[in-house]
Amino acid sequence: MKSRETVFDRRLSRHHDELQQLYQGLYHDEEAFQYFLQMLRRCWGERKKALRDQDARRETDPDWYRRRDLVGMMLYVDAFAGDLKGVQNKLKYIQECGVNYLHLMPLLQSPKGRSDGGYAVSDFRTVQPELGTMKDLENLAGACRKAGISLCLDFVMNHTSEDHGWAQAARAGDPVCRGRYFFYDSWDIPREFEKTVPQVFPTTAPGSFTQLDDGQIVMTSFYPYQWDLNYANPLVLNDMTENLLFLANRGIDVIRLDAIPYIWKELGTDCRNLPQVHTLARMLRMVCEIVCPSVLLLGEVVMEPAKVAPYFGTPEKPECHMLYNVTTMATTWHTLAVGDVSLLKRQMEVVCALPKDFLFLNYLRCHDDIGWGLDYPWLGQRFGTNEVAHKRYLNDWFTGRWPGSSSRGELYNDDPRLGDARLCGTTASLCGMEAADYEGDPFKLERAVACDLTLHAWMLSQSGIPVIYSGDEVGQLNDYTYHSDPDKWEDSRYLHRGRFLWELAGNREDLDTRQGKLFQGLRRLERIRAGEPCFDAKADVEVEDSGDSRVLALCRRKEGRELVCLFNFSGEFVRAGVDREGAYTELMYGTEYEDIRSIELWPNGFAWLLRSEEPCLE
Repeated sequence: MKSRETVFDRRLSRHHDELQQLYQGLYHDEEAFQYFLQMLRRCWGERKKALRDQDARRETDPDWYRRRDLVGMMLYVDAFAGDLKGVQNKLKYIQECGVNYLHLMPLLQSPKGRSDGGYAVSDFRTVQPELGTMKDLENLAGACRKAGISLCLDFVMNHTSEDHGWAQAARAGDPVCRGRYFFYDSWDIPREFEKTVPQVFPTTAPGSFTQLDDGQIVMTSFYPYQWDLNYANPLVLNDMTENLLFLANRGIDVIRLDAIPYIWKELGTDCRNLPQVHTLARMLRMVCEIVCPSVLLLGEVVMEPAKVAPYFGTPEKPECHMLYNVTTMATTWHTLAVGDVSLLKRQMEVVCALPKDFLFLNYLRCHDDIGWGLDYPWLGQRFGTNEVAHKRYLNDWFTGRWPGSSSRGELYNDDPRLGDARLCGTTASLCGMEAADYEGDPFKLERAVACDLTLHAWMLSQSGIPVIYSGDEVGQLNDYTYHSDPDKWEDSRYLHRGRFLWELAGNREDLDTRQGKLFQGLRRLERIRAGEPCFDAKADVEVEDSGDSRVLALCRRKEGRELVCLFNFSGEFVRAGVDREGAYTELMYGTEYEDIRSIELWPNGFAWLLRSEEPCLE
């Protein structure tokens, strides 16, 4: 026991003074801080040997999660395999996909029909009964650990369900539990908040407060059944931190901090990205380094890079280990619809200029909608773009309403007055595969498959961890069955949250099928990426002029090696390139080029061009 205590004390001593300073700066409560430290020691004491051993290994290899062979996948447990035991039985398939980072979408206890897809948690220590038990989750985590797969789980920080025990007690009048939320006897203070706080869902859930049956008013930034937690109360931080560590001790490797920019509220502000949020994020980072140093924090910050970057913290005082590259995702789809890479090039210049230590998760699709939060001031200045008209065009394009579009999607939170609808749909359907299937057009299908692979190649070309949305590896199409499910029909995001079709996955080795072409093509891309040093997180990356506004040129360099990545975002044959002398080899198809100043790219095609003197280590 003494050696165990020495390890904990060593880690605590490294952070104690800063942790105390930050905690007391928020709460000025020595008793609460001492309880906090005792709780950390208790949670560390409950950490089983296999997890302690992993902590020790990863402490000696702090960059383990920056490897270029990391590939992520996100999935819903029920849609993918029924329950947690089903996912464990499908781990071989997940490994066959080349995946070693698995993100399970929300699976903790939440009330049916009032859960926002599982983001209204009523018990942070209980799994939804239909998905299994906490023991099943722990068994799955252990199986993933043995298979070399890191497991990620959402931790909903900002709020609880109205059915959570704290909320139920608060509703019954318990003053301690009421202090965990924002309760008011009248609308005076809520109205003052609403003068400066933007609405999250102005169409489907207007306002930021909800009046209860007894007349009391509670803050509900997202939906009326999601009650915001009051982190100005040290009880909330102490108990939510313990809930986080409970999940870490079940074997979860990556904790996704949901809606972290919102967690500190202050009257007279927009209640977003306040300095106290970064204080809390820094404290959670130190907590993990003390109790479970092999666990990573993934921040969900859905904002442009300039506002995202601060959540990494500084080299001396880091916060989140990883963040989402959400703006690039949205800009990628915009670029596909307009066939002009100017905005994407501009944004990637910003991303490439960030420190190499900043690690992003890159993705094409996720469980959520696509919001068109683009740089409209720049688009307006450069192209005369009107924001409302452009959003309408993008939504018309990707729902197939625009002439010539083969995309098939649906709108989410459509507000015709503001023109601010968001978009839903699977990658395959948005790339045109659904329309090609329906029309029985093999030529259109080939184009759609090429577009899909090009977008995945673009995702894999970016620095960071690429994350595939489950089903994209076999080109799964939109699932319209949600329209007949009363628990889902009001939320069009279920369009791309459909049941995984294992009969389609059965075609993954058949290159005469679109499933086989996508699956094998994606696996080849992943293997090339794993073998080529230019894809290292520490590589030098810059955007160059391709000579054509329809083609993005991204150049990656590492230790004398150079990889030029070209992406044609138009549906036309294009000649483009970069100003280079010497021979290059295209890695995907093996084509040799004596000159890459002007090479032909297929419609929605790409090329990974490696300087031929340095062969790829595939």
